[in-house]
Amino acid sequence: MTPVAADLVGTTGATFTMHVEAGKIREFARATRSENPEFLSSEPVSPPTFLMSAVFWLHQDSAVLGRMNLDLRRLLHGEQEFTFFGPPPRAGAVLTGRQRIDKVYEKQGRLGGTMSFAEIATEFRDEDGVLVAEARATLIETSRPVTDR
Repeated sequence: MTPVAADLVGTTGATFTMHVEAGKIREFARATRSENPEFLSSEPVSPPTFLMSAVFWLHQDSAVLGRMNLDLRRLLHGEQEFTFFGPPPRAGAVLTGRQRIDKVYEKQGRLGGTMSFAEIATEFRDEDGVLVAEARATLIETSRPVTDR
């Protein structure tokens, strides 16, 4: 296992643009079996976890995951958190996102292996540059492939 370099903390990706589309919000709500009418209306507000679909808007220069030298066979998605600084985005919003590597650290696992952790934050700003939301993901690289357990 190659530990994630601590010197990557603070590294940011290029900005990317995410169009919050009504049809995509409704598809997401249906896929997650939501019956909330606010997510299914003709001008829906996005569910809090809808920002996960930002991954489809990333391009090679904006995604920081590729810079961390992680073995995807040993990668787990440990935690996900969303913080909103006002109401969730509505259909028609155009957000500018930017990922950043916030923390890198290691812990000893219960089964004796070392686990490398990386926390990635993605900021979402509206057309005026106002911070609308932040998504935080914790990625864990185990000392051996997950399939070996």
